[in-house]
Amino acid sequence: MKVLTLIVHTNVQQQLADLLRTIDQVSGFTFSHVEGHGVEVESDPFITAHDNVVGYAPRIRTDILLEDTDVNAVLAKLSEAQANLTGHGVYWVTAAEKGGRL
Repeated sequence: MKVLTLIVHTNVQQQLADLLRTIDQVSGFTFSHVEGHGVEVESDPFITAHDNVVGYAPRIRTDILLEDTDVNAVLAKLSEAQANLTGHGVYWVTAAEKGGRL
């Protein structure tokens, strides 16, 4: 199993949620509010005047538990979607040794 982690600006949270709900391989996901700090923030088109004043960009971290074989298909669907995600977020994939429900 793998964990696909996405970081995107909060402005696209609803679009991302709507998109993830349409992908068959995604059975659920978790949103967490995070702050983006770094030099790339200055060139981010989603940065608002408020973000510049407070000094960080409000972002959403999304964690999705996926089967190993589903990761590339989900990434392809996210990249192909017209949901303002392409070029405006980062992702990484990590291994999950075990997953399930309590």
